Amino acid sequence: MIIVPIKEGENVERALKKLKRKFEKTGVVRELRARQKFTKKSVLLREQKRKAIYVQQLRSKEEE
Repeated sequence: MIIVPIKEGENVERALKKLKRKFEKTGVVRELRARQKFTKKSVLLREQKRKAIYVQQLRSKEEE
């Protein structure tokens, strides 16, 4: 359960913004969308490999 402590006199919009940010960090929405459809394991592995290659290329560019 996500709890957002509100200080006295704090704006409601700011508290909502904090709540949304915390909710996004937990990854609940991302997981929910992923569970709505079945993805084959081979497709998941392909996506993970593609992401790893991309990250590795970014890191190698940083080192240069």
